[in-house]
Amino acid sequence: MTHYPALFEPGRLGPREAVNRVWMTAHATEFTTDHTYADAHAAYYGERARQGVAVITMEATSVHPTSQPRTGVVLAYDPSVVDSYRKVAAAVQPHGTLLFAQLWHRGRETDSVVSRRPVWAPSPVPCTVYREIPHEVTVAEIDELVDGYERSAKLAVAGGLDGVEIHGLAHGYLLGQFLSPATNHRTDAYGGSAENRFRIVRRIIERVRAAVPASMVVGIRVNGDDGDFEDALRNPDWVEIARRIAATGAVDYVSVSQGTYLDRMLIYGATPKPAGYEIAATSSIKAAVGQLPVVVVGRITTPDMAEAVLRDGHADFVGMARQLIADPGWVTKAAQGRPNDIRPCVGANHCIASIARTALACIHNPAVGREAEFAAPLAGKGAGQAGPGPGAASRSLTVAVVGAGPAGLRAALTAAELGHEVTVFERGTETGGQVRWMSLAEPYREWLGITDWLTEQLRGRGVTLRLGHEATIDDLAGQYDSYIVATGSTPRRDGWTALRPSRWAPGAPSVPGADQWNVHTLAEVLGERVALPSSVLIVDDIGDRRALVAAEYLAGERRVVEIVTRLTHVGVGLTDSHDLPSVTTRLRRRGVRLSAGLELVAIEEDRVTLADVYNDERQVREPVDAVVLVTGQRAEDALLRRLGELEPNVVGVGDCVAPRRIFDAVWEGDLAARSLSVRASSARSVQTARSVQTARSVQTAEAEQDLTAQEKTRVW
Repeated sequence: MTHYPALFEPGRLGPREAVNRVWMTAHATEFTTDHTYADAHAAYYGERARQGVAVITMEATSVHPTSQPRTGVVLAYDPSVVDSYRKVAAAVQPHGTLLFAQLWHRGRETDSVVSRRPVWAPSPVPCTVYREIPHEVTVAEIDELVDGYERSAKLAVAGGLDGVEIHGLAHGYLLGQFLSPATNHRTDAYGGSAENRFRIVRRIIERVRAAVPASMVVGIRVNGDDGDFEDALRNPDWVEIARRIAATGAVDYVSVSQGTYLDRMLIYGATPKPAGYEIAATSSIKAAVGQLPVVVVGRITTPDMAEAVLRDGHADFVGMARQLIADPGWVTKAAQGRPNDIRPCVGANHCIASIARTALACIHNPAVGREAEFAAPLAGKGAGQAGPGPGAASRSLTVAVVGAGPAGLRAALTAAELGHEVTVFERGTETGGQVRWMSLAEPYREWLGITDWLTEQLRGRGVTLRLGHEATIDDLAGQYDSYIVATGSTPRRDGWTALRPSRWAPGAPSVPGADQWNVHTLAEVLGERVALPSSVLIVDDIGDRRALVAAEYLAGERRVVEIVTRLTHVGVGLTDSHDLPSVTTRLRRRGVRLSAGLELVAIEEDRVTLADVYNDERQVREPVDAVVLVTGQRAEDALLRRLGELEPNVVGVGDCVAPRRIFDAVWEGDLAARSLSVRASSARSVQTARSVQTARSVQTAEAEQDLTAQEKTRVW
């Protein structure tokens, strides 16, 4: 622990002591199915506690029925939450980790779809995201909200937690809406002056502190900056609010974040938000509140950065959410002096996108939310530390992995961690696959951390990497116990949209002109880095990030770029990750033209004809020097199919099965490696059965031949 002395120094939080300065801050998980903490919560938080996290603030919990943005929200005001608190506490507290509940109301930043109640807010100002006009709460309803915070705090006490955190000031939620003149237009005792706007916050602090025993911690989460919009609360305003909070003498710490739903990338900044982007604003608040402990967040991903923040006095604790999602062993690896073994958070925000559809997930940590069933192999060992860890295979297998993109690399690493002897074949000279393509655009440079980290881990585990070698059947068949094929996919270049499914049939003619010399795919532009002329039209039929990455790359190369899509808007697939506004801002500032509702009709030299998908009106773009097609991928599955005909223990993963997302590739690669022994055993059984059947067939044939000979002898 001498590697990072400030990071591993115990820290005081009112009546309690934290064993170090690493804090897992609150974030949504969608694990619940009944509005209480689930077994998955206990396993998820328990794993982070086991790996040394000092303080965990569980996900935000609703203090009132009017704050239910999703079905997967824990209800802090419902007595049924108490037993689930105890369940999580039993998984966390034995490791010496402090466990806090976060009490919260979203105010206008929700809608009534789930709750079927009007949205409550200080004034009837709609949220930019949810767009529903709120009900302006009465004074009696303000009393009800204060009661909700108090009731929720008492239930947290009954649940055996170590403390509670008052939320709702940060991120533009209810209490922040009362504080901000942009959203509080009241003329009563809760509006107007700064003191009046603070009144509900003061009341909640007092009531929560009175409800929580002196032996437990009470904290509060605030903003360091709301963002740049009219009448926003900026850093100097929040410094004064923090002073008011500290003056109450009723809280034991202040946790600082940023942003509202007017600029969500200040809340959970995706790449290219720089690491530590919230430190300066938090440091101002730390200077204002004196000895009151302050928690800083904002893409603090490395132990070196965390150590510097603490050493320089910017904050007292370092808060992380996404980094500890990506690697629950962050603290263990830092303590052991192994910072390079930490799986990096690359700011892809797949975690944010995942909870819009399902439970929390990480783009390159498959075990998230499944900690109980995915006991991570070699959890305590680093690269170069030999020997199988928990979950190791009973028998070491020789394993061939074909393809060194995210699927193949993840499969190879998991197999090596489980004690298998692994050889990776990659026809290119570098690992990374399509992740390496994406990293060409400056805003996505960090994404290469997904595959570069996997590659470096392989090098430290004795895996054989055969780069620049395209594996053939002769290289593989009969040479290994098991095979994992991760040969990926290649872009389609026929130009057709999914609106015309019959045109996707093999052998169907391409869009007229799609075979011209100046028509390219992403593989050529980003993979082969073909130099393009000055004016480029990108045709996007997918709506995911690929066309946007190409546009950012080409715009950065000083090309004039337009994206056209048949979808309702460009980048529709980025809605769940919430970074579409920031990506759109970057593109527009670079002069990229974004055109939706258009289908590619024909390409004729430097002239492109498009059709409006709603009324079939034609539009022409000219001159267009080059066209880039982003219209889908074809699975590279020839090797998978041929090898599967020859060998019993073959599995395909990632795009060669069906072209999808990076997450799917990593997920399937990990699962395939974990099931190697099972599949090998099954394959041996099948092979044995085939051998027995073959032997019986041979014996039968021989007997038949003998009988035939005898019969012939008798006949003749």
